Amino acid sequence: MRLIIYDLLQLYVLVIFARVILSYFPTHYGSGLHKVIALLDRVVEPVVGRVRRVLPKTSVGGMGLDFSPMIVLLVIELILLPLVRTLP
Repeated sequence: MRLIIYDLLQLYVLVIFARVILSYFPTHYGSGLHKVIALLDRVVEPVVGRVRRVLPKTSVGGMGLDFSPMIVLLVIELILLPLVRTLP
């Protein structure tokens, strides 16, 4: 069971990273990349969106920064640490 949880959390980490990286690319509605980003958003936003609503707005040089994915990744890693130690 722990191995399944570990694998799912690792997969979620990869999905978050993919979403963050793809957020830097411009897309057009209906394009293939837009569809991929929309799919990733449906997976990531339920968790990251909650953290985003709690965090204060941050901006540097007039550009908004979103630290919520970083916070979620940190929490996932804190959950994974004890799991890794107990895996065979």
